[in-house]
Amino acid sequence: MTAGHAAIDEEAIDGGAVGCDLDPVAAGEASFGGESAAGAESFEEVLAAREREALEQRYREAAEAGDAGAASLLGALLLRRGDLEAAEPYLRRAAAAGLRAGANNLGVLLHQRGHRDEAGTWWREAAVAGSAPAAHALGLHLRDRGDEPAAEYWLLQAAEQGHTGGAYALGDLLEHRRDTARAERWFRTAAEVGHREAAYRLGRLREGARDSAGAEPWYRQAAARSHTAASLRLGHLLEARGEREEAARWYRQAAQAGEARAACALGFLLRDQGDAVGAADWWREAAEAGDGTAANALGALHDEWGETEMAQQWYRSALDAGDHNGAFNLGLMAAARGQEAMAEQWYRRAAYAGHREASNALAVMLLQRGDTPGAEPWFCKAAEAGSVDAAYNLGILHAERGELHSAQEWYARAAAEGHADAALQLGVAKERRGDLAAAAARYRQAAEGGSVEGAFRLAVLLERYEDETGGRGEDPERWYRKAAEAGHGRAQVRIGVRAAERGETEEAERWYRAAAEGGSRSGAFNLGLLLAREGGESEALRWYTVAAEAGHGRAALRLALVAARRGELREARVWCVRAAELGPVSVTERAERLLEALSAELSA
Repeated sequence: MTAGHAAIDEEAIDGGAVGCDLDPVAAGEASFGGESAAGAESFEEVLAAREREALEQRYREAAEAGDAGAASLLGALLLRRGDLEAAEPYLRRAAAAGLRAGANNLGVLLHQRGHRDEAGTWWREAAVAGSAPAAHALGLHLRDRGDEPAAEYWLLQAAEQGHTGGAYALGDLLEHRRDTARAERWFRTAAEVGHREAAYRLGRLREGARDSAGAEPWYRQAAARSHTAASLRLGHLLEARGEREEAARWYRQAAQAGEARAACALGFLLRDQGDAVGAADWWREAAEAGDGTAANALGALHDEWGETEMAQQWYRSALDAGDHNGAFNLGLMAAARGQEAMAEQWYRRAAYAGHREASNALAVMLLQRGDTPGAEPWFCKAAEAGSVDAAYNLGILHAERGELHSAQEWYARAAAEGHADAALQLGVAKERRGDLAAAAARYRQAAEGGSVEGAFRLAVLLERYEDETGGRGEDPERWYRKAAEAGHGRAQVRIGVRAAERGETEEAERWYRAAAEGGSRSGAFNLGLLLAREGGESEALRWYTVAAEAGHGRAALRLALVAARRGELREARVWCVRAAELGPVSVTERAERLLEALSAELSA
């Protein structure tokens, strides 16, 4: 039986030192057998009770006859039973006789009664006499009073005598004082003899040192003894390395023991495996236990299912649990429905609580309605909290004001966190200054981060280098293709041109057509040229027209020439005028010469 943080000590009547921590079911009080269906006591239970009564009577008779050892044992027995008033005189007699078990147990009794200072006095006497439980209790008593050096001394005495609780408490104190190497040693000492909390704490220390392999066996040891936090951490480690089935087993064990975070984690695991209904069950259990993350996940799931009211209810539950993602998500829902005033209210609530994405969303909303002065502080707050989108948006704001140095600083901050568009802006700035190597590096970063424009611009620089070196550099086509496959019109045209140069007509046509159908006037014009060369003039004219109407001067000139060749002089004149207007200079000059010839022809 334990009282507070103290443990009852028991020694033999003859005074031999057998100090030990006892389990809640004390020696001599173990249960034997079960009850019958009617609840009657078995013969063995009756016999055991009689033996206990006889033992207590022998202790009492010996104690009354002046035997201090018997007084110590009788006091311990009564203390275990919770009869403090009856136990105290016997323990005081044993303690006064110099029995360390009696002194320790008197300290336990006094501690239970709230007489902590006197308890500490008796624990000190017992600890000095060599009682490990007393040294442990005294160490914790001194720790709670703020005397950490003295606490460390006595806990060390207990730990070095093999006291498991002392070893754990010493590790706990040392970790608090940031002496992690020594803390780990004593946690290990306690864990190796089965102390589950010590095993868990040792696992956390190893994981904190980025030694997941070293943490895992300790988490396993603690989890096998039903330590819920260890089961949760073990689940995280296993899930991180892809062992989802076993991770789910440990999450489930912790969740069934009431660990809401494990129920939440199990929900995400099931969702990722396609079991949304199973995920919802575990999220609901976690959310009802006050887990805001689970409530948000439930809200998102119901929103996905089109159950708007349920989604809002769970987002509000998340907010009630102190998770301001709930307010942010309510803002997103309102914004999606066009309820801007309500969205702003939710964003503000989350933003004032420090939610960085809500701060950024609020700033974007203010910026969109022209309130730049109101938006900028929220962008700053979000960026300082780590929002890369906000840092990028600040870069745009400063660039629009002509504050290029500040803009570059914000772009650099966002790019350092992997923001592809920020890296693209840095690349553009480097290219404008003629630093093509630095520009290529930034374009590469943007492209690898998913920026289609970054991939295209990198390909352009690589192609320039290819032309300058005779093809000794990196092949740009990989990046053109990446951009083209993502629908980048200019990249599709470049892929088409390169294919045409290799004589791959079908490949060229495929990319020109993709560009043209995506609205690229150059793609439409090049497709027209290719079709004309292949004998498809009728379709070629259609694409020339598409290109010319979109502002492509060479396409307009080509239409003028075809019309003139067919004798359709008035139509030729219309396209000539259009080509002269569109340019470029070489096209304008040719169009003007053709226009003069057409005017002469029409006059004649």
